Amino acid sequence: MIPTTSSLAGFWRATFVFTGVLAASLLPARAQTPPVLLAPFVTTATRTPTEPQTLGTAVDFLSADDLARQQIRSLAQVLGNVAGAPHFSSGAAGSVNSLFLRGANSNQTLFLIDGLRANDPNTDYQVLLGGGCVGACDSLEIAHGPQSTLYGGEAVGGVIALRAQRGAGAPSATASVEAGSFGTVQGALAAQGERGASAYSLSLQGGRTMNDRPNNFFNSANTVVRLDHKLSDGASIGGTVRWFYGDYGDPGNRYTNDPDNSEHESNLLATAFADLKFADAWAAHATLGGQDRRFVALTPRAGYPTGVTVVRNRRAVLDAQATYTGLERQRLTGGFTTEANTTRNTGYGDINKRQSLLAFFAQDEFSLADDVYLTGGLRNDDFDTFGRATTGRATAAWLVAQRRVKLRASYGTAFRSPSFLDLYGQSAFYHGNPNLKPENARGWDAGIDYYFAQKQGVISATWFNTDYTNLIASSTDFTTVINIQRARTRGTEFAAQANLPEATTLRAAFTYLEALNLTTNTRLLRRPRQSGSLDLWHDFSHGVSVGAGMTFAAHRRDVNAKTFAQIDQPDYSVTRLYAVWQVTPRLACKVRFENLLNEKYEEVNGYPALGFGAFGGAEWKF
Repeated sequence: MIPTTSSLAGFWRATFVFTGVLAASLLPARAQTPPVLLAPFVTTATRTPTEPQTLGTAVDFLSADDLARQQIRSLAQVLGNVAGAPHFSSGAAGSVNSLFLRGANSNQTLFLIDGLRANDPNTDYQVLLGGGCVGACDSLEIAHGPQSTLYGGEAVGGVIALRAQRGAGAPSATASVEAGSFGTVQGALAAQGERGASAYSLSLQGGRTMNDRPNNFFNSANTVVRLDHKLSDGASIGGTVRWFYGDYGDPGNRYTNDPDNSEHESNLLATAFADLKFADAWAAHATLGGQDRRFVALTPRAGYPTGVTVVRNRRAVLDAQATYTGLERQRLTGGFTTEANTTRNTGYGDINKRQSLLAFFAQDEFSLADDVYLTGGLRNDDFDTFGRATTGRATAAWLVAQRRVKLRASYGTAFRSPSFLDLYGQSAFYHGNPNLKPENARGWDAGIDYYFAQKQGVISATWFNTDYTNLIASSTDFTTVINIQRARTRGTEFAAQANLPEATTLRAAFTYLEALNLTTNTRLLRRPRQSGSLDLWHDFSHGVSVGAGMTFAAHRRDVNAKTFAQIDQPDYSVTRLYAVWQVTPRLACKVRFENLLNEKYEEVNGYPALGFGAFGGAEWKF
């Protein structure tokens, strides 16, 4: 059933009224109990070890345990449960996915993998997002709003940071298998631990599904390895290797149903890092990394040679920073990033270009008074292709009511670089524009967070606004591109995470978004006005736990895949159910039902989503 606007509004009113009543019921017994603060850890929002409750940035944290409990492995499904991060798939598992963090395009949202920038205007992550998995040792963090001051280009809507975590404790391992609908078979192996000064974590995943259309198979493999070694009390080193491989049969939209097209991607990212402590007040971190991505699209044609498009992206990065804490109530961080990347694209534009970057950044975190936390920063990026871009950011956080309530605000600027195709592309009917400027954005937000005692949860609300200028678009004769468009995205994000009485956990997210092209006075495509998710999990004891989830999107514009006319895309809501039976301390049996009500819907017009699916598996700990 497709929900109406009134039914969606009623559902969410009921959800948040319930959450509010629950919070109120907890307050009298705990009114004098301040919340237990999370231990400091390195956050994406500051690049330093920071107590999360002192951040002035809207941030979501998702641990490996959170994702395992919900039986969620795919990157796309993870982000579907985050406020302000709607994503839409051009087909079933393995197809490309588009992400619209706070209404920004996928190419205006930066994806960090183990501290390494994984995308730029010439290197996208839409295939990785559509087919990649989160490893058993991974955590995910989303920093909302412009973040170019710390990370440079593409961090307009925000930053998504995927990190392999350090192994800890006694060595342990798990092996799991799963099979189910659409010919799906997959398995995983994970291990982690530490021995003396060394630690390791490892995650291997692989599988195959046929999806439910002809020529729509998807084979995939994911590998994550992290190694750490402590040299002394003041020095440690480590490294990560992450590899994704996807082989996807691409039938195109339902009007095309191509029987032969296929796509293949291999994406390898590796880092080596070091942490040093020179003195009590000085610390440094450095990362040396590289990326090698190869994407191949095959288009067989009867009576003609097979069309082959190859995209090869290579990147080398050195990122280093130093932090000084010798001043009272203050922490200073400064550093640099140098990067070289090349792109070879045999498709449209016939690109074979190289780009180098040198950037410097500085940040000051300071506290004017107890429970008042401020940050300010500047960055300058110098590209050898189009020139310089300077960005800044400031945030504020004020903890009140015995640190149960946080008032926060942020303001920042960001940019997106022009692509090699924009700058240099050549064809019979198109030529690039080497005089392009980067796309620019200015954004602010203001929010409030309420923290439950004893780390039992948080409820958040955020208001945001981002203005875009110098957006790159086609000229009036469509022969080149120029900086001519402006846009604005604004709205509200609501999120709740609570550990309820009787071993119950609730997660909820809702976003209201207005996204407008100010040049044409039209709505930006595929940005739903309303979107959200809900997940409720309960431990029934005796090793049995059950959870249920729902996601929805309403009021969005799209392009008709057949006529190319803009249309109103139907609303949809999708439910899921999952359960675990811990048979023994080592053996667990799992089952999940996706699209439980068999909703018929399309996230992108012309590309039908999967119907009802049932999956079962087992996990063994050793």
